[in-house]
Amino acid sequence: MSDRLPIAIGVGALLRRVNDAGGMAMVRAKGDAQSGAVLFLIDEGDVQRAMERGTGPTGAPALVETRRAESSGDSLEDYWRRRRSRDPDLWVLELNIPAAERFIAETMLFD
Repeated sequence: MSDRLPIAIGVGALLRRVNDAGGMAMVRAKGDAQSGAVLFLIDEGDVQRAMERGTGPTGAPALVETRRAESSGDSLEDYWRRRRSRDPDLWVLELNIPAAERFIAETMLFD
């Protein structure tokens, strides 16, 4: 058994924190409850970004931007659906709150 918390606990905590702070957070797709990867869709009005947990320059967990869609650009919807078709364990969370990265980092970037 792993010492790492199940990812479903971190997802639940993030959803509660964002919603309690007056933002909107929802699960677009559920992945593996124990260890699935998480793709965060962040809506900032004119720009939508996709981020996920990765490794930073120091080797510590960090948020990495994997896709950006301007209002006139391609859709993040297509992007995450393609990713999900290749990885059925992938969680997809949509966040609409100022400083979404801070909420993700404080809740989901644990070792």
